Amino acid sequence: METGSDEMRDAFGELIGIELLESSDDVVRARVPVSDRILQPYGLVHGGVYPVVAEIVCSRATHDAVIGDGKGALGQSNSTTFLRPISAGHVNAAARARHRGRTSWVWQVELTDDEGRLCALTQVVVAVRELPGN
Repeated sequence: METGSDEMRDAFGELIGIELLESSDDVVRARVPVSDRILQPYGLVHGGVYPVVAEIVCSRATHDAVIGDGKGALGQSNSTTFLRPISAGHVNAAARARHRGRTSWVWQVELTDDEGRLCALTQVVVAVRELPGN
């Protein structure tokens, strides 16, 4: 994921082509271009892509918020509900933190197509833990 921060490489995010568009206290936005590498045999974005995008975005945003305190972020729970398929354009993600606790953050992610239609909803819980050596 392109972030300007070179300290944390996300090889899986690079594999699917995730691109960070915005990161603020209110919302984190990212997108993945639809390509053959993320399509299932029927020409639709593979169902596994949606929770992957959500977890990458939420884990990275939590990491960026807690790393200064010597803490790291690890995905703890991820639940996605599919509403409509995407077959072209981008998978667009808008994540909002709903709870920012000492040991966990809870995120809600809306995944849309390029027309802004809601295609999936994901809830991600990210564990916040002390990094080794801190």
